[in-house]
Amino acid sequence: MELLSFSTPSPCYPPSSSFSNLRQFIPTKPSQPLSLRRLVLPQKSVKCSIGSSPQTLGFDFKPALGFSASSPQSPETAMRGAEADAMGLLLRERIVFLGTQIDDFVADAIISQLLLLDAQDPSKDIRLFINSTGGSLSASMAIYDVLKLVRADVSTIALGISASTASIVLGGGTKGKRLAMPNTRIMIHQPLGGASGQAIDVEIQAREMMHNKDNVTRIIAESTGRSYEQVQKDIDRDRYMSPIEAVEYGIIDGVIDEDSIIPLEPVPDRVKPTLSYDAISKDPAKFLNPEIPDDEIY
Repeated sequence: MELLSFSTPSPCYPPSSSFSNLRQFIPTKPSQPLSLRRLVLPQKSVKCSIGSSPQTLGFDFKPALGFSASSPQSPETAMRGAEADAMGLLLRERIVFLGTQIDDFVADAIISQLLLLDAQDPSKDIRLFINSTGGSLSASMAIYDVLKLVRADVSTIALGISASTASIVLGGGTKGKRLAMPNTRIMIHQPLGGASGQAIDVEIQAREMMHNKDNVTRIIAESTGRSYEQVQKDIDRDRYMSPIEAVEYGIIDGVIDEDSIIPLEPVPDRVKPTLSYDAISKDPAKFLNPEIPDDEIY
């Protein structure tokens, strides 16, 4: 049972049967900090002092088994909890998923996961799945820099769409391990921006936009192996690509199809003809079969 000891502020006060002036006394040791844990004792009564004469009250307190401050979960809360559980399970498998527009909050989450997985085991690959239309250029550049910073190889895999700054993140993966699903769309373009305010402010913002464009052009050129001038011309307008076109451009290295990666060589280089068409063109009569009549051929 719980023992609660009550006493009045001063013994000189007149006796009173009201508990309004009573204060709770919790016995603690002077050398120990105050503890809020219940003190369970075998007594079945509560002793208190009312006025100057101690009395014993004949009622019992039953110790509570626990306290609950929870409320029914809303669908939104349940969905957020399920998403957190799914992300945690993916993180165990060294999988990071970028499935929304890129802002500072999203970039912080992606960066923290990449750094955590790299610290756990830098010898194992990290898989970064991307389904994003892009977003903040500064946040995307932060993710790109961390992709280059971590010691572990990062395999970037595009699905759905990887556009704008998300294509920069896609191309920032480890070369040879940048992949895409068959129905993915990939788009590159120059950074978007605007300028307003006083003339000097417009000039400052314009210089910053040109710096961002040069930086994006340089990064895409390094990721794809193409010249700076060609990339600068290609990103002048939105340029959409299929996965095969993205392989040819150099943004990715392969296309995933039914758990396998399609070979990257062009089809004419991989398929060898059974007949030599050059030899046929030089001497067609040599390849005619006289044992088969012409009427059976046609």
